[in-house]
Amino acid sequence: MTDERRSMDLILIGLLGGLITGISPCILPVLPVIFLTGGAQSARFEGQVAPASRWRPYLVIAGLMLSFSAVTLLGSLALGLLNLPQDIIRWVGIAVLMIVGVALLVPRLEQLLEKPFQLLPRHEVSNRGSGFGVGLALGAVFVPCAGPVLAAIIVAGSTGRIGGDTVLLTVSFAVGVAVPLLVFALAGRGLVERIRAFRSRERGLRIAAGVAMIALAAGLAAGLPQQLQRLLPDYTAGLQNDLAEKQADALDLGGLVTDENRELSNCTNGSAELEDCGTAPAIRGISDWLNTPDGEAVDLEDLRGRVVLVDFWAYSCINCQRSIPHVVAWDKAYRDAGLQVIGIHSPEYAFEKNADNVRAGARDFGIDYPVALDNNLSTWTAYRNRYWPAHYLIDATGTVRQITFGEGDYAVTEKLIRQLLTAADPQVVLPDATEVADTTPQAGSTTPETFLGSAKDVNYGGPGPYRAGTSSFEFPAQQKPDTFALDGRWRVETQYAEPAAGDASIRLDYRAAEVRMVLAGSGVIEVRDGDGEAHSVRVDGTPRSYRVRDGGAGSGALSVKVPEGVQVYSFTFG
Repeated sequence: MTDERRSMDLILIGLLGGLITGISPCILPVLPVIFLTGGAQSARFEGQVAPASRWRPYLVIAGLMLSFSAVTLLGSLALGLLNLPQDIIRWVGIAVLMIVGVALLVPRLEQLLEKPFQLLPRHEVSNRGSGFGVGLALGAVFVPCAGPVLAAIIVAGSTGRIGGDTVLLTVSFAVGVAVPLLVFALAGRGLVERIRAFRSRERGLRIAAGVAMIALAAGLAAGLPQQLQRLLPDYTAGLQNDLAEKQADALDLGGLVTDENRELSNCTNGSAELEDCGTAPAIRGISDWLNTPDGEAVDLEDLRGRVVLVDFWAYSCINCQRSIPHVVAWDKAYRDAGLQVIGIHSPEYAFEKNADNVRAGARDFGIDYPVALDNNLSTWTAYRNRYWPAHYLIDATGTVRQITFGEGDYAVTEKLIRQLLTAADPQVVLPDATEVADTTPQAGSTTPETFLGSAKDVNYGGPGPYRAGTSSFEFPAQQKPDTFALDGRWRVETQYAEPAAGDASIRLDYRAAEVRMVLAGSGVIEVRDGDGEAHSVRVDGTPRSYRVRDGGAGSGALSVKVPEGVQVYSFTFG
């Protein structure tokens, strides 16, 4: 790939990633502030004593772009050098938003706060301020809303590798985010100018803007964007997934190759011998820690002298469910001998970002070693990972010695764990090797994982197109092997499908001994395997994987009757 072509790809990826983020659910809490402070406060009416600045929307968005880019590229590195908490910038931004919100209720305080940023002549900005300071604060708190494209930028910034590619991607991403926000601000100004009632309520608009700013600060402190992402349909997931694939091609593997993770390329997948793959990247961008005292973070630097196994997993992933019993057994067998297992929970679905859901999943699997919630895939990207599950085995000096993607070869990994434990402490007495059955299915022996969300559909076997939205479906007269089809009225979202009007049905042509469904919501599904008797499965509580067929290996047609209120994410096979 030529440098020119690579640069164009980076610009395109950044712009599209920013545009997608600018219309994603996490941006919703910011919109009232953009509307009121960037749009409404720049509106002009007849008879105004001091006309509003027409530049205000542009300066609000410019401030947001500047602080967002600076915090993203330099924030993590600078805070690390100063030995300050990584979330201090976010909390400073929230505090500034709260202060500015109060200032909007007190005009003289607002004028005082924005005076350093009044770049335009004073007669143009009057006592409204330029809005640049508001934008700076918004950019600082906006960083946690960024999606997977930004994960690569964060990795580069936090490791100090800020080259031309990183800057180019960051600036194009910020511009992409700015476009929908600026459109919204200008639309807000136009709306206010056209509605006569607003002309006599200019002071009311300022008060409303102040209240919105204070509410935003409180909502950000309480984690409102994350709650919205869990409650609202992730209508940008399909676009994000497509872009993630383009990003992987342009940025090598799962993200930017940095000095920190470059030597991971020295490892061959599932090597039977120990390899030297460089110092393990730091664990970063974690929203919560489970199974640690008071939720304290685990730092790999503090684990020097111990052998570490980093396990990337997701609790509803069938491949992970078959792998986790081995990891749990290794933890129990070798913890006292010097092994530290760390689970990096990297979500595949939006509901897997919920800490309570992950906690319940970990409890069901018997996991009591530390689990990090990598909701923004920051650590996933730092390790250049693209698989569930993935195991990174690290020796007592902090060097990665083996990487295994996917299931299987557990005896090999355990053999290397025992070698590293003995190397770290030649006097160690190791227990017998663990005995956990390897249930990894033979490659190609089962139906591929089948997703019902529009973003990942690859094997729909019904008539007509399969796309997001509410539509009526019917079973085909003949259905191809290893496909699914729908009957009835369904609402198809990017990650799942659910009945839209009364009960609806799914027909699955499968090859497997075990069939599971990833389900959410509440209700009772009825499952019939071929001409056999139907059985019921109650769906309730934490979204998770349910077994709907468990018998001898074979093939057939599975019919599932699904009530309203139950969301179907996928079928998995074993």
